[in-house]
Amino acid sequence: MAEMLYREALNQALAEEMERDDRVFLMGEEVAEYNGAYKVSQGLLDRFGSKRVIDTPIAELGFVGLGVGAAMGGLIPVVEVMTFNFAILSLDAIVNTAAKTRYMSNGTLSCPMVLRGATGAGGALAAQHSQSLESQYTNIPGLKVVSAATPADAKGLLKSAIRDPDPVIFFEHESLYATKGDVPEGEYVIPLGRGDVKRAGADVTVIAWSRQMRNLMDGVEAMCERTGLDIELIDPRSLRPIDEDLIFESVRKTNRVVIVEEAWGHSSAGAEISDRIQRGCFDYLDAPVTRVSHLEVPMPYSPPLEALVLPNNDRIEAALRSVTYGAAKGGADG
Repeated sequence: MAEMLYREALNQALAEEMERDDRVFLMGEEVAEYNGAYKVSQGLLDRFGSKRVIDTPIAELGFVGLGVGAAMGGLIPVVEVMTFNFAILSLDAIVNTAAKTRYMSNGTLSCPMVLRGATGAGGALAAQHSQSLESQYTNIPGLKVVSAATPADAKGLLKSAIRDPDPVIFFEHESLYATKGDVPEGEYVIPLGRGDVKRAGADVTVIAWSRQMRNLMDGVEAMCERTGLDIELIDPRSLRPIDEDLIFESVRKTNRVVIVEEAWGHSSAGAEISDRIQRGCFDYLDAPVTRVSHLEVPMPYSPPLEALVLPNNDRIEAALRSVTYGAAKGGADG
């Protein structure tokens, strides 16, 4: 194991996969000369050259479309968008071409590419630069959608995404790039669609991903102390496909669920997970599934208001009290 930053783990995954397969190349705004807006591509231009690390104009529909064509032509592009707020411009290429290529060609063509970049609230960046737009992609058959909370997950999932024969949308929360964690060295892959138990517990299942999972991991022991609950943390890691088996196993053990996500709650990935739980584990639930999400407003510019609309400890702990019916300290059945 080696401790490294989240951005360094992504960089290591990219370098290893580019070394492993010369069809893999990186393209996007400022990925080459500037080493990436978040320094994820630090040193890759010097190592692999300008034919495999390519700066693009600020034209998401154009260069994402180019990536789709390159994938259909036999290459494996990793396309970086500076933020998924800007990737909205490329949805036609992703939704109408990349996601449908295998289906519409009856399996004779595929589109092995990764669309990756920053997501979420980065701190006082306001309404147009602070969105978590996972549901734009989880709704589309033919796409796989991944969101990593830790450096180790970032490395293992990105390597698997690059090797996948179909298009993968890879979300990297803007606030996670400078976080640290232990990362396995050498060959390390995490299969897409496999979640992870970040903390085992007995009283209530809390499902979260990306920054919200990292925040919970950092504060869960104090939260357990404050609430008197033994909290189990489940990170799906992949939002499409979803690891139902892992989630259902946890729900059948704890009988109570809180879902925490940074996106708006309406028609979200959390709503899909909630629906699956209530159809698949209804007889095991001792309380309705409760969700904590971004309030249904555009992101304010003011830092105090940003903190107010995002999930926070007060709202999460209120949800925990709700599903455990205000259980006293000592456990949900205490």
